[in-house]
Amino acid sequence: MKKEYLERRSYQTDLTDGQWAVIEPLFGNMRKLMNAVLYLVDSGCKWRQLPHDFPPYSTVHSFYRRARLSGLWDKLPELLVKTTRQNAGRTEKPTYSLIDSQSVKTAYASEQTGFDGKKTKGRKRHTVTDTLGCLFSVIVYKANQHDTKIGYWVAALAIFCYSTIKRFCADRGYRGAFVSNLNQLFGLGVDISEKIIPKGWKVEPKRWVVEKTFAWLNNSRRLSKYYEILTCYYSEAMIKISHCHTLLKRL
Repeated sequence: MKKEYLERRSYQTDLTDGQWAVIEPLFGNMRKLMNAVLYLVDSGCKWRQLPHDFPPYSTVHSFYRRARLSGLWDKLPELLVKTTRQNAGRTEKPTYSLIDSQSVKTAYASEQTGFDGKKTKGRKRHTVTDTLGCLFSVIVYKANQHDTKIGYWVAALAIFCYSTIKRFCADRGYRGAFVSNLNQLFGLGVDISEKIIPKGWKVEPKRWVVEKTFAWLNNSRRLSKYYEILTCYYSEAMIKISHCHTLLKRL
């Protein structure tokens, strides 16, 4: 570690020199601020309760906000997805994607809340990943919107970022409008996983990968509930940061 990082005891969430070297071209000399944001997302603390050995919370929040406005939290996943796929011996540009959603409760009277089919009051994370679990796109919306409606928009966002996608895999909740819209507007097909009927539990081919991505996100306490009032400004950015931290630890 460099001298300036030996002045305090490091946290588990601190980036190693190797991890920092991967993302340094995007963030310059902002390593301390990045470490503070990763600590906040992982531990779930409030901005004002960041440990004192980090920069002032107002400085950290300003960095987080400016990175969101400049699109850095969008560029970071693209960089790490590319690196992760290369390390796994895959092509940089994916051709097959998985789509799914996860309902999460909200903590306050935030925007975009509703009840899903399981009577969970909160929001849904609609995500598209590859077969390695790398996140391509995410949209957070109120839970009472059907998957076929919001699923189309998160799929379109993934297609915009990765034009090489040729096909999607989804569960039975995406039948109907989602399948027809993707076919008519993008000429892409959708593989619908059949419902598991036999007794017991089993892993469905490919489908379990997106569930693994949700499990990774659940390791970040900031994402255990939606504490953020605004969705696209904060909730989606927190998801991308958490996922990128996971990818960095897998390098």
